[in-house]
Amino acid sequence: MAERPGPAAVLLTALVLAALVLTVRTAETDSPIAVLTGETFDYAVRPGDFLFRIGARFGADAYVIARDNHLADPSRLLPGQILRIDNRHVVPEKIEEGILINLPQRMLFYFEAGEVVLSFPVGLGKPSWKTPTGTFKIAQKRENPIWNVPKSIQEEMENEGEVVRDRVPPGPDNPLGRHWLGLSIGGYGIHGTIAPDSVYQFQSHGCIRLHPEDIEELFDRVENGSPGKIVYEPVLMAEDARGRILLEVHKDVYKKGGDPLQTVLALAARRGIEGRVDWEGAREVVRRKEGLARDVTGSTHRQTDEMNR
Repeated sequence: MAERPGPAAVLLTALVLAALVLTVRTAETDSPIAVLTGETFDYAVRPGDFLFRIGARFGADAYVIARDNHLADPSRLLPGQILRIDNRHVVPEKIEEGILINLPQRMLFYFEAGEVVLSFPVGLGKPSWKTPTGTFKIAQKRENPIWNVPKSIQEEMENEGEVVRDRVPPGPDNPLGRHWLGLSIGGYGIHGTIAPDSVYQFQSHGCIRLHPEDIEELFDRVENGSPGKIVYEPVLMAEDARGRILLEVHKDVYKKGGDPLQTVLALAARRGIEGRVDWEGAREVVRRKEGLARDVTGSTHRQTDEMNR
């Protein structure tokens, strides 16, 4: 079981997730309805850290961290080693209140009065057990929940040769952790986890997992009846106030997103910015599917922007 991050790591996470909130315009409208969260920052490796743990904590793929830091052997990290982390994400849309989750992005955004006040990486359903999309409300809040194991999961336990359990009491062996937010989408919830390294992965039975300290903060803010929305947007394209074109492309894990390059072309055409995009750079972003916001502004417009700074 993974170690719980210490106070310093929790503080760093809060700063990272809240530090950068830039107003941007989506590819479909001139209205400032989306934001960019996260930043690029330095992280000092802690004892016991490995790349998947770091990526799960900050919402960045381990292989991207390895490549960006030119790690010859990503499995060997030394305490105190400095890694450059980029976890910038485009928020898919703006809502007035409540929770927004984008499945390919593996991110949860919490809005109050039309502003993103929390931004967390999440763990989601595996391809064979997909997390559903749609609107919902928080139907129940429970601390130290009991896990009543669904029949379908009991059958999976039996098929995999595990001990079949129908009920797991609160405690260190409960996969739900210490906090449960039941959704109006029957059988699904947002909860903590005793396996934090599974966050930012597709490994659950459809529920939404958060790091223990993240679900605790979200739990304290939401109420029964709080609204939410789950979307599936693997391609995100936005424009910031300075005219920079930002592109974020994720792997289409549930095979629902279609051709990502065609989506980019359609978004650019709808916005009327085809001539301002660096298409070579955009194709590379599509090819890599790093899941991070990248600047794909054409060189002419980028140079003009730099001259006007």
